[in-house]
Amino acid sequence: MGGILRVALAGQPNVGKSVIFNQLTGLHQHIGNWPGKTVEKAEGTLHFGGYTVDIIDLPGTYSLSAFTIEERIARDYIALERPDVVVNVVDASSLERNLFLTLQVLELEAPTVVALNQWDVAKKRGLQIDVRKLEESLGVPVVPTVAVTGSGLHRLLERVIEQRGKKSSFPRYGREVEKKVRILEKWLGGLEYPPRWLALKLLEEDEEVEELVGEARPEVLSHVRKMRRELEKTHGERPTVVVAAERYSLAGRIAREVQTAVPAGERLSDRLDRITTSPLTAYPILALVMLSLFLVVFQVGGRFTWFFDSLAGRLEGLHWLPRSALGGILAAASVALPYIIPFYLLLHLLEDSGYLPRAAFAMDAIMHKMGLHGKAFIPAVLGFGCDVPACLGCRIMETEREKTLAAIVVTMIPCAATTAVILGLVGKFVGLPAAVALYVLHFGIVLALGRLLFKLLPGEPVGLIMEMPSYRIPHLPTVLKETWGRTMEFLKIALPLVVLGNVALSALYETGATGALNTVLSPLTVGWLGLPAMAGTVLLLGILRKEMILILLATALGTANFSSVLSTPQMMVLGMVSMLYLPCISTFVALGKEVGWRRAVYVAFLRVLLAIFIGGLLYRALSL
Repeated sequence: MGGILRVALAGQPNVGKSVIFNQLTGLHQHIGNWPGKTVEKAEGTLHFGGYTVDIIDLPGTYSLSAFTIEERIARDYIALERPDVVVNVVDASSLERNLFLTLQVLELEAPTVVALNQWDVAKKRGLQIDVRKLEESLGVPVVPTVAVTGSGLHRLLERVIEQRGKKSSFPRYGREVEKKVRILEKWLGGLEYPPRWLALKLLEEDEEVEELVGEARPEVLSHVRKMRRELEKTHGERPTVVVAAERYSLAGRIAREVQTAVPAGERLSDRLDRITTSPLTAYPILALVMLSLFLVVFQVGGRFTWFFDSLAGRLEGLHWLPRSALGGILAAASVALPYIIPFYLLLHLLEDSGYLPRAAFAMDAIMHKMGLHGKAFIPAVLGFGCDVPACLGCRIMETEREKTLAAIVVTMIPCAATTAVILGLVGKFVGLPAAVALYVLHFGIVLALGRLLFKLLPGEPVGLIMEMPSYRIPHLPTVLKETWGRTMEFLKIALPLVVLGNVALSALYETGATGALNTVLSPLTVGWLGLPAMAGTVLLLGILRKEMILILLATALGTANFSSVLSTPQMMVLGMVSMLYLPCISTFVALGKEVGWRRAVYVAFLRVLLAIFIGGLLYRALSL
């Protein structure tokens, strides 16, 4: 006995899979990306029953088709990597819907244990599930669990060890489908996937499987096409719909056989759900939540920035670290710790409570104006804090097209650093109404750009399909671990770039290269935008960090009283250009990783042209 046991956690979103993962692995986990993908990969280790158990938390997905990156990763890991046991986490309060994925996991014939999670929620809803009968129907062990309290997890691990090496039984569907599956599987042996699973995927027109079989057994495809035509003739529907209907039918039949419902009164979660999705109350509540979020973040951040100012003063005398590098480290920390951490903490509290899907639902109609659906609202909210996590947050979008469109749009959301520039320049010296007018103009441009990209990017738009999980009290350990992981991800991207940027900035000043840069850029900055010549260096170096624009501007002008040396049109133009032109270098790197470097370069180039064009027009309009 003993050894290493590889266990994969599979399940639909919002079923408590991550809570189970955190409960089992504790601090013994690390977060990365799946090879060649931008989807997060979480792995952890624990010791139980003489085994070292390596746990892989697969991406949450509603099916194991190949429509999204998450679906491909989950199904390929189960089928090709062949973990010793798959733990399928199921929401006991939504059994029939969750069994649709369970049946697809069983189709891959991997040793499987079903964790019937949120058992307490099911009981509160008046749902009673016969666990023994469910085990008989599925042919695999079923363990009731309550992840937030850890109830049932010890028994779950025991059943995992017992199930090691045991092949799961393949679900049996209708007579017509089963007859064709049995014929096809005789021709599909010896391939890397289970033959019955390949047969079923061929019948439901899975393009990746058809390509795989076409390369290895091309003679099979003619028989498959004939069988598809027969199914369509018999059922009057495409084979894809027929196979999906078979799964839903079996899932529904199993749920009805093992589950009984006792009438229960309206719960608090139901009342909250009705209030936060009603057209009359959803938008005021959303506005209040977002306003509270930003007020708390900026209040907390503002109270802690003094710490970094005092720390910078104390470290001034350190000679073993170059001052430019030290300044970069402190600048990155001063952004991450005071602002990013509370922002992530509050955001994950909202997510774990179940509110964010309601916010996405409320914003769906508005987001559709720019060709996105409501789910893009979540990374857009992140963008007001920092565009780096906002860009990384676009991984929740279903397709590459949606992710690319969302990433480009959300990186144009004014981050906290850009907001500091606008308020410190336009808001303070021109007036708050002028700053608000810049934001209105900016969001109008973002909306128009989103519509243009929606028309230009190839592919079909995807409608909003989101689960509305029940409201629940957030699981604080999970929220804290998610906050820590996201903060570290931000620092890994931003810290090296900011340090290098500060070193480059110091070198430019020491060599006197700033004057030459201003001369080269003056036809644009002075001739077209109407700005002082020194604005060229300010904007160019502001790419390193947007908040540096104000600092460099004060240094170059010799005063922080900008209204004494700049006209109102010049301050408005500088503010507008700061919002529109290149994102900071950290955001550019994040964008490149998400959508590809070629697209990131195209976006950066177009944003520079857009900023110059709009800035010049604005200067002439304000100078009339």
